[in-house]
Amino acid sequence: MFQRILSKTGTTPRNRARHRAWRRIVLGIVGVLAIGAAATAIAYTRDMQAIHDRLQAGSQLIETRHGPLEYTTWGDGPPVLVIHGAGGGYDQGISIAQAYGGDGFRWISPSRFGYLRSPLPADVSTAAQADAFADLLDTLEIEQVAILAMSGGVPPALQFAQRYPDRTVALVLLSSAPYTPLTADEQEFPMPIWLYQALFSSDFPYWLMQHLSRSSLEPLFDITPELQAIAPPEEQLFMAHMVDSFQPVTARFTGLQNEGSAIDPAARYQLETLTMPTFVVHAQDDQINPFSFGTYTATHIPDAQFLPLETGGHLLLGHHADIRTQVQRFLQQNTTE
Repeated sequence: MFQRILSKTGTTPRNRARHRAWRRIVLGIVGVLAIGAAATAIAYTRDMQAIHDRLQAGSQLIETRHGPLEYTTWGDGPPVLVIHGAGGGYDQGISIAQAYGGDGFRWISPSRFGYLRSPLPADVSTAAQADAFADLLDTLEIEQVAILAMSGGVPPALQFAQRYPDRTVALVLLSSAPYTPLTADEQEFPMPIWLYQALFSSDFPYWLMQHLSRSSLEPLFDITPELQAIAPPEEQLFMAHMVDSFQPVTARFTGLQNEGSAIDPAARYQLETLTMPTFVVHAQDDQINPFSFGTYTATHIPDAQFLPLETGGHLLLGHHADIRTQVQRFLQQNTTE
């Protein structure tokens, strides 16, 4: 009885051949997947090692009253401190200086607390960050600087100007993030917080999206199809670098988590006391930091120049050349070597 059933279901030469064929297909699929996984792992490891090597080779460390601080410096001319935004590091500062500042200056670009090789100290406030910047300038034997700050870099820039007015010759403030008494309530992040946490839990998810779905990362930087369409080639390169320079995300996530220190109720930003020349730029369609933040900053700093843009988003796209011309002129008029 059982022999007849087996002979009908699985022991005939035809069925055995069919099973062998399916086994070869399954093993082939598994083999292809294994090779693909191995190739992906090799490419990921290679890319991340190259990023780590490049970042470490491009910066230096000094000791400040709040611990180690990473920085880089380049160029000739009057010194300008460039302070990067959320998700950055000294490398983002380089991109900001090149996009909005240009040549003719000695640029100093630090990594803020929690970014890359600048660890979070016990005091994570924007005031402490300003003190660390002062220590950096002391190390470099620079008495006075202008400051170019963007987004999350604006609050510590304001703290530096407030705490060290005699060392601050001019301020350029782009796409300002909130600071006390402003709040983050008006901000509309492009992704829910839980997705940010999942994406930044390791470097691999972000790396994979860079290679498989790069366009899905662009909303993180307020890069829209409409803005991309009007951006000239140099701004296309800037956008690509902003997306790529988020890696390694795990070396920047601690800094991202500390961005809330700017709106600590205990922090004080006495804008009315600032007397240095100030130039504020903000786009009305900024989907990360609302236009009202820029308006507030320009209104409360005495005699601040304000450049409001109808379009451009958070990265001020479509306006880089004009902004760079105006920033260069402003800095040249208000700095000396």
